[in-house]
Amino acid sequence: MKLIGLTGGVGSGKSTVAGILRELGAAVIDADEATHAVYEPGTAGFEAVVREFGESIVRDGRIDRERLGRLVFNDEESRRRLNAIVHPLVREWMAARTAEAIEGGAQVVVQDVPLRYESGLEGPSCSVVRVYAPEEVQVERLVKGRGFTEERARAVIGAQLPIDEKRRRAHHVIDNSGTPEQTRSQVEEIWAQMSGR
Repeated sequence: MKLIGLTGGVGSGKSTVAGILRELGAAVIDADEATHAVYEPGTAGFEAVVREFGESIVRDGRIDRERLGRLVFNDEESRRRLNAIVHPLVREWMAARTAEAIEGGAQVVVQDVPLRYESGLEGPSCSVVRVYAPEEVQVERLVKGRGFTEERARAVIGAQLPIDEKRRRAHHVIDNSGTPEQTRSQVEEIWAQMSGR
């Protein structure tokens, strides 16, 4: 069994790469899914986040992640407080899902963690794959694809570890600034190396 860490900055196209890896046969454990799970009403994460940031972040009985995001991306101290609550819970969720995948017979498990380094989710991996796109491409994708303002897009990108540092720590880098076919070709090449196929 091989454990692969997949990471990439917001708007880099990491989800596209994760989808290709899933198609190729990997079990993908998604940290974004973990984050949603720990924010669910009735969970310890929900209670802790509301206690820390107040009822104003709750909308229709759920944490309003957009409102919370606006708050923490513009305030480093708030971001640190949120991360101190959420990251340990995400690590627990990821570890449990990874164990389930291994017990289920998965040969390749990909831990899809956007903030792998920022969140302390580096853990033991056979390989780390970093999805890269230039900052201007990231900004364009966030503005056009997710409705961010340019200012918010740059604030979110700026809150993450610098791209060059992430590239230095990765075993493989996929440049996702070209065509979908070029990205798939790179993923398939790396998959062949990592899976031994």
